[in-house]
Amino acid sequence: MNKNIRITVLLITILTTGFLGNLVYGGDRLTNAGTTSASFLEVGIGARSMGMGGAYVAVAEDASALYWNPAGLSRIQNASGVFEQVDWITDVSFNFLAATVPLGNNAGSVGIFVNAMTVPNQLVRTVQYPGGSGEEYSAASVVLGLSFARNLTDRFSIGANAKYISERIWHEQASSLAFDIGTLYDTGVKGLRIGACISNFGPGLELNGSDLLIFHDTDPIHLGNNDKIIGQLKTDEWPLPLNMQFGLAYTINSDGGLQLTLAADALHPINASESINLGTELKLFKMLFLRAGYKSLFQTDSEAGLTMGAGLNYRLFGSSNIRIDYAYADMGRLGSISRYTLGLTF
Repeated sequence: MNKNIRITVLLITILTTGFLGNLVYGGDRLTNAGTTSASFLEVGIGARSMGMGGAYVAVAEDASALYWNPAGLSRIQNASGVFEQVDWITDVSFNFLAATVPLGNNAGSVGIFVNAMTVPNQLVRTVQYPGGSGEEYSAASVVLGLSFARNLTDRFSIGANAKYISERIWHEQASSLAFDIGTLYDTGVKGLRIGACISNFGPGLELNGSDLLIFHDTDPIHLGNNDKIIGQLKTDEWPLPLNMQFGLAYTINSDGGLQLTLAADALHPINASESINLGTELKLFKMLFLRAGYKSLFQTDSEAGLTMGAGLNYRLFGSSNIRIDYAYADMGRLGSISRYTLGLTF
């Protein structure tokens, strides 16, 4: 057994032992569900990855890598872009746009992305006007990101995202800065890759705004004092949904133009129990893709489950390609989600 194989086996043993220990012995612990802000950051990106059940940390090799594992950015050989628009649960609109550019001469690669979740305008309802006061309010969550990745060796890559996160509802707004750090390692065992990523590391969000301003009477017992002193209601700070994710991907090539990829990710979020994502992709003649997966296996009270998808890659001219991917995800009692992703390579 050569040195690369021994290192790979050791890493897998250490990481899976710790994860399975939490899975088996930590099942009764509190999961902290509903205790984090910016939950839109937990919605996966890309029909390809979601068709594979979100098992993508070690696969990441297109522009959606900016979400799953920024180290995968360094494996993209040409300039590329991706756009996705999803009709999420309860009329929520989810949008993602990203672009990547390799710098050349082993200087690394850079990327930019924007991710936004919005809801339709809603009527403002109060105790006095339960049917609506005539006003409307809106809500939106947005993240703007800048990415950089580089191949440190021919097998090992590292990457990072710097993200500005903002959430707004009516006149209240909260913002923060966060970072993602990822690594990708080609083990030397033919077709086997290891990926790891820590996402959303940064300070929490605390809402502030004009609707939190109130008039306060500091001495309501006595008359003649100022009963219109301006005060401000203070909201709590809620942490970001920090997540640690470790993945394996194994690709098998055949002489007949077929390629099969098997992937598995282990997740350790701060606001839910540990879980596993499983996925597979069959590539036919570098043009047609069929996918299936299972998301959030072993997670407590999860509504996610079976996923399926397909994709078509069409060469336009030269090295330019257009790629259209579709994914279906079963969300249990919440119904199902369909998504389409458009990708371009130049």
